[in-house]
Amino acid sequence: MPPELLPRLVRLSGREGPVTVLKDTRVLVVRVGDVVLKAHPADTDEAELKARLEVRLPGLLLAPLGTDRIDDRIVSIWPAGEPVTPDDLEKPPWEEGGRLLARLHAQPVPAGLPPMGGPARVARAVARLEPDDLPRRAYETLDLRQRGHGLTHGDWHLGQLLRLDGAWLLIDPDDLGYGDPVWDLARPAAWYASGLVSPREWDRFLGAYLEAGGTAVSAGDPWRELDGPARALTVQLAATALTTARRDDTALDEAAGALISSCERILATPPPS
Repeated sequence: MPPELLPRLVRLSGREGPVTVLKDTRVLVVRVGDVVLKAHPADTDEAELKARLEVRLPGLLLAPLGTDRIDDRIVSIWPAGEPVTPDDLEKPPWEEGGRLLARLHAQPVPAGLPPMGGPARVARAVARLEPDDLPRRAYETLDLRQRGHGLTHGDWHLGQLLRLDGAWLLIDPDDLGYGDPVWDLARPAAWYASGLVSPREWDRFLGAYLEAGGTAVSAGDPWRELDGPARALTVQLAATALTTARRDDTALDEAAGALISSCERILATPPPS
C-alpha cells in the first residue's frame, strides 16, 4: 500500500483507539476504534460501487456509514462488528451463511444495480497466469453462461459474515448485483469438490440454504446448476493460489495443491451438456 494511505485513513475515521490492518491487497481495510474503513482500488467503477453501496437490506446486509475519497480511491466507512474468528472455524457458521443467502436470493433486484461480479473475478485471476498454467488451460473449458437471474452477492465465502449486535449479517457488497444466484454457492461447492470441505459441512450449508427456501439449485440434483460455477471458482482459487506462491516465492500449500488437482480433473472431464 502507499505509505501515506494508512495514516490518512486513520485521520479520516475521526476515531481514537487501536488501529488494525485487516486486509492489504488490492484494497486496504483498516479498523480504527469502532469503525472500519475500506480504501477501494483506484480503478473501481464509481457509479457501480455507489449503486451497490446504496442497497439497504436491514437485518441481512451490513450498510455503510458513509463514503469519502483519498485521492483517486473511494473509501467506504462501516460499523465494526465481529468477523468470523478461528474459534468459529472450529465449527464454521455454515447454517447461518446458507440461511442468509437464501434470504438474499429471495429479494427483488434493486433498480439500477449492475451485474454481479463473480465471472469478472474469475477472469481477473486467470489473467495473471502464464499461458501454459494448468488453471488457465482449465479456464478455456469453462461455460460461464448464467442461467438464472436474481440478486446475488457475487463473492460469498465464510469471511463475508459478520456479527453485529449478536446477529449474523452479510458484508462486502463490492460484487453485489444481478445474475445467477447459484454463483453464491460455488465457492463452498468448489471446496467440497476439492476435498477441502467435508461432506458433513457441505450438507450443513446446502441443507440450511434449501430449508430456508433457497431456489438457486434443485433439491434433488443441486449439481445440475452447481457444476459450471463450481468449476469456475475452482479455477479462480487455483489461479490465485498459484499467483500468490510465485509472488512470494513459496511452495504451494496442501489446499492449493488440492485445487490444482481439481483443475486437472476439470480438463479431463468435459462439463455436462
